[in-house]
Order: sequence, then structure tokens, then C-alpha cells
Amino acid sequence: MNASDAPLAVRARTAFLRACLLDVETRKPGNVSVASAGHGMTSAQFIASAGTAAAGLFTPHARVGARILDAVRRTFDAVGCNTNLGIVLLAAPLCAALDAFDANASIDAARWHGATQRVLADLDVDDARLAYRAIALANPGGLGDAPEQPVHAPPTVTLRAAMTLAADRDSIARQYENGFAEVFGAGLDAAGEVAASTAHRAMLDAFLTFLSGWPDSHIVRKQGAAVAQSVTRDAVRHRAQWRMSGSPVESRALDDWDAELKARGINPGTSADLAVATLFVALVASSKNA
Repeated sequence: MNASDAPLAVRARTAFLRACLLDVETRKPGNVSVASAGHGMTSAQFIASAGTAAAGLFTPHARVGARILDAVRRTFDAVGCNTNLGIVLLAAPLCAALDAFDANASIDAARWHGATQRVLADLDVDDARLAYRAIALANPGGLGDAPEQPVHAPPTVTLRAAMTLAADRDSIARQYENGFAEVFGAGLDAAGEVAASTAHRAMLDAFLTFLSGWPDSHIVRKQGAAVAQSVTRDAVRHRAQWRMSGSPVESRALDDWDAELKARGINPGTSADLAVATLFVALVASSKNA
């Protein structure tokens, strides 16, 4: 049985794990990778996190909030730190949307996008309550410190409404507000058709697209808006030069920028999370043609 003959649930789980592996196999400036550890974390922790989180994310017919909390708990049991909260927050609605399709269905990005939007419209206060518990457990610096619906108090609105309140300051929350428009839009446009020979380049292109498109939320929280904006300006320049050089998987200029960012303690983590979600979608959508 080849990849395209496997049940959708198997193809989707395989694609998620592959996207998470690509995240650390691809040397993305400022991010932890197999070639370059950083920020007190290693690629092995990210790989272990993906395997354990998948068990929670792919629980059939579970609510989005339950998937998020289960995945974060499993991550902490495995590695004892927050390696993948952003990935989990993005993947949970995507995984829940797959429940709408037949077990042997081949789906394209447009159908999956529509199903994800329906999942987001169905989110409730219980989803928010469980997601808040997961975010509090992960304890990401700065996240949830909003005056309305802070994560350390019981939510009184749906998870989508709570995310909408944070959408102007957090790119992951914005996906909940806008129906994952940027993952299914700019992200997939950058990733293009994903094949084994191009998957690492697709990951890097998606990452650079997000990082050059707007200030990275993780950098904003950790180092402030001015630093985040300067990294975005640098990303625009680096992405243009990288594309002009033929978009190689390995780039000395990007490697040097990676070292510089890590020396300054700058981690474009949100851009990486969005790239993982994008490659997850791209790999599932392309598996029907495998």
C-alpha cells in the first residue's frame, strides 16, 4: 500500500510528524535545528514532543480544547518544557476538521480550509477553558497577559472569541480569528507543490514568507516590537537574496544570520509554528497524488 492508499487519519498523522521533523531538519534562522541547537533546547526535544503531542491531537472526534490540553500535557511529560504550544494551537483545529471527511477520502486544501472554518465557528467556552489550562501549563512568556480574558482566570467567552481579542498581537490567535487565512493563503502559496525533493525548501520558504510578512509574535513578546520589526526588515532582504540565488536548501548567508539571531537570543518561533502548520496541510493535500 502506498501513501495515497492509506486511510486519511494515517496520512494526516504521518504528515504532521513529517512537518515537525522538517521543522528541525531545516536550518531556519533563529530556530532550533538538528544542525544548530539554541535557546536552551535541542532538536531531540522537538522531535520527541511531536510524537507525544500527536496522540492527543489525533484523538478521533475530540473537542479542540481537549486536543490542545492533552497534547500539551503529553509534551511536558516527555520533555518537561514548552517546545510546541504554538504548533499544538494551530494543529488542533486542523486535526478536528479532518473528522468531517470519510476515512479513505482524498482532500484538497480548499475543502480542508472550509472544514477548519466550520470547526472554528463551533468552538465554545469549554474549548477556551481547556485551552487556557494548556497555555497556563506551557507558560509562554507574555502570552495571556491581556486585560480581557487573561489565561489565568476562567474564560467567559468561546475560544475563538478569546483568540480574536489577542489577534492584533499574536499571529497564531489571528488564525483563529481569520479562519486560518494566512496558513491556507500566503503559507501554501510559498510552499507550493511539496515533494520529497522539495520539502525542506518548502519549509524554509514558508518560514521566510511569514517572517518577512509581519513582526514575529514571539519576538515581540520577548524583545519588543522594535526588535521584531527590525528582524522582519532583515527577513525581507534575506528572502529576496535567497530567492535570487535559486532558493537553495543550504545558504551561507542564512546560516550566518541564524548564528547572529541566536547570539542575540532572538527566536522567530511563531513564524516557525505557522510554517509547520502550512507544511502539515501541504503534505496531506499532496498525499492524494503520491
